[in-house]
Amino acid sequence: MALYVYKFGGTSVGTVERIKAVAEKVKKAQALGDQIVVVVSAMSGETNRLIGLAKEMQVQPTEREMDVLISTGEQVTVALLSMALHEIGCDACSYTGGQVRILTDSSHTKARIRKIDDSRIHAHLNEGKVVVVAGFQGVDEDGNITTLGRGGSDTTAVALAAALKADECLIFTDVDGVYTTDPRVEPKARRLERITFEEMLEMASLGSKVLQIRSVEFAGKYSVALRVLSSFTEGNGTLITYEESSMESALISGIAFNRDEAKLTITGVPDLPGVAFKILGPIADANIEVDMIVQNIADDATTDFTFTVHRNDYQRAKAILEQTCGDLGARKVTGDDGIVKVSIVGVGMRSHAGIASTMFQTLASEGINIRMISTSEIKISVVVDEKYMELAVRALHAAFKLDQPVGA
Repeated sequence: MALYVYKFGGTSVGTVERIKAVAEKVKKAQALGDQIVVVVSAMSGETNRLIGLAKEMQVQPTEREMDVLISTGEQVTVALLSMALHEIGCDACSYTGGQVRILTDSSHTKARIRKIDDSRIHAHLNEGKVVVVAGFQGVDEDGNITTLGRGGSDTTAVALAAALKADECLIFTDVDGVYTTDPRVEPKARRLERITFEEMLEMASLGSKVLQIRSVEFAGKYSVALRVLSSFTEGNGTLITYEESSMESALISGIAFNRDEAKLTITGVPDLPGVAFKILGPIADANIEVDMIVQNIADDATTDFTFTVHRNDYQRAKAILEQTCGDLGARKVTGDDGIVKVSIVGVGMRSHAGIASTMFQTLASEGINIRMISTSEIKISVVVDEKYMELAVRALHAAFKLDQPVGA
């Protein structure tokens, strides 16, 4: 008997009819003799509706109360799915994150899971029931409801799979797997049969919306076999696994992009020890995440310091940087929220030279100017003007022949 954790996103449970279809899929799986735990998101659009209501009450809603509010979306879904399962003769029980005892820290709206009590779930599974768990939520040590941030249901599913020692965690979504890039940008994008945890982690962190980054981190850390597949069509999807020496590694596995980027530069900063901390310390204190960083030293003992932040944090970060500019006696602050980040990812980079030059030559041939560059062992990211994003993705996809199967 195998144990599987199924996760269904908001689109998959977006209507009563789709919830009933999920119930049929779950019943069919259990009928094969497997134990099934189902994690669900709120119905499509419901979380945004609740956030809208909150903002009608407060311009900046209180985070604790926001968690109480937006956690209700998943509570609706688990109840409806359990009802649908009962209706077709499949015994099921629903649980909120708090009832399962998914223990988190107290960081409201972006909590992290600390521990899961799996005893109640195992007891119900052994009774032949399907257990339906609300994703995206938990409770802290004081019993306060917490949420895990957008896409947190993926993290709930993988964390439960790790705690339950599940054979596999299946993420059902509105796409049939992980693609070489977004098919809406490049119609020639190809579905990958498999991808390594390392590559998927880079893709998620660089803008791919297929999986939340923390869910991939969890899966890699706890060796959870992870598969992405469609709720609406049959197929094997994409298996996310550890790199195997026997695997034929593609040179580049995929291209990710992120439209939510903004760039800030402080110029004429005195080039002294600790200056980077003095610039980024106040940004970090405001809980603003910094992505790419570039520092250039001038001949006049000053430095220009450039970094990127999420576009939603741009105005706050710019105001903080302008204050820092005055404190440091720097020259000025400039910014640009009309940029995007485009990245190529692949474990094949480790054993192949010339990847960067091919990328830069391809962009140059299209007249695309590179603003910033960042590299790691298996990825290269560039910042370009937003208007060139789709052109850059399509050109790179063609240059690295990602429309062709590995070995073709």
